[in-house]
Amino acid sequence: MNDWPEGWSGGNRGNEYGRGSANAQPESARVMRQVRRGPQAPPYGAGVPPQPSYTDGQGYDEGQNGYGQGGYDNNNGYDGYNTGQVYGGGGSGGPQGPDGGRGPRRAPNWRRRIKWTAITVVTVLVVTTVGTYFWADSKLNRDVDLSKVIDRPEAGDGTNYLIVGSDSREGLSAAEKKKLHTGSAAGKRTDSMMILHVGDSGDTLISLPRDSNVTIPSYVGSTSGKTYQNTGRQEKLNAAYAEDGPTLLVRTIEYNMGLHIDHYVEIGFNGFADIVDAVGGVTIDIDKGFKDSYSGADFKAGKQTLNGEEALAFVRTRHAFAASDLQRTKNQQKFLSALAHQVATPGTLLNPFKLYPTLGAGLDSLSVDKDMSLWDLGSMFWAMKGVSGGDGTSMNMPISGSTGGNLVWDKAKVKTLVNELNNDQKVTVSGN
Repeated sequence: MNDWPEGWSGGNRGNEYGRGSANAQPESARVMRQVRRGPQAPPYGAGVPPQPSYTDGQGYDEGQNGYGQGGYDNNNGYDGYNTGQVYGGGGSGGPQGPDGGRGPRRAPNWRRRIKWTAITVVTVLVVTTVGTYFWADSKLNRDVDLSKVIDRPEAGDGTNYLIVGSDSREGLSAAEKKKLHTGSAAGKRTDSMMILHVGDSGDTLISLPRDSNVTIPSYVGSTSGKTYQNTGRQEKLNAAYAEDGPTLLVRTIEYNMGLHIDHYVEIGFNGFADIVDAVGGVTIDIDKGFKDSYSGADFKAGKQTLNGEEALAFVRTRHAFAASDLQRTKNQQKFLSALAHQVATPGTLLNPFKLYPTLGAGLDSLSVDKDMSLWDLGSMFWAMKGVSGGDGTSMNMPISGSTGGNLVWDKAKVKTLVNELNNDQKVTVSGN
């Protein structure tokens, strides 16, 4: 074989094997310059001019000499095809470093990731909140029509809720009635009645003894539509409910107090017990132990957790006390305070396995007026929680004496109390 002539350049190569020469002698193997990406080799002898390269697509690869990129005199050997690179371009794997491998990966955009994570979390919370609102709103039983109440006093500042616990046995089986010691009396009566005033000057919770002596006023029957005139008849307050339900009870309270009732909320025996069980029981500190065969109460003094059955016995007991109705209203306020705190704990609010059963049990068993919204109901609950926590006033109705076994309200104190509530002033009147 002939050696390459010294000082060759361009097409001045003598006999050029492999370039259309008629010489029959085969050309020696050589590396294709355009696919070599290794480090530059020294030039092939002195005076060898730069050679053209087509690696940049423009005719020359600056700074490359002769066969320095494709020769056999380097330690990398022949690697023109082992990276899949053709004509010096990048492979399908992306940008490459100086050694022919991939370059460094782009750093993650944490600001962008945090942004989209926050958007996702907020979206889930909004959807869950809206869904829960409509679910809860659909479960409210708005079956009390206060528009049927006649001759109502003018509304004052703040909002007044009438909260009623009835002895309704609706939905209870014979076994459940026996277990809860409810008896089997027909109809419904009110075991507890409270007025909750919510205002800017402080919230006030007032218990109305069911044995309060009141006058039954003129009223329009809730179902008959017939007008019944005031005859001056004196009855216990809970008799008004038994006679014509919620609308006559509201009418009687407004007539005897002079206070406008804005919203009505009622819960029965079964619903009350279900709420307590759904929240996992309510812890309460009982000052003095007592027993009552009528309600099934059997409590020792001290702190203890009551289930639904025990809680119902606690708030219904009256025969175990000398001042039966007044002591019972105090126990009712005390328990409702503990229940509100238990429901509002993070363990309930942040635990869907407790929150939804509690909401379901409560909303299913409530009867409210037609104008009651979930916002109103939430406002009532938080105000009751605040009062029980010491941020408001909790009291019994002021009593001046009794007549025929019924408790008589102190008219002077009641007038002052109503005036302070109507003007949303801090209550200064004390109850029994």
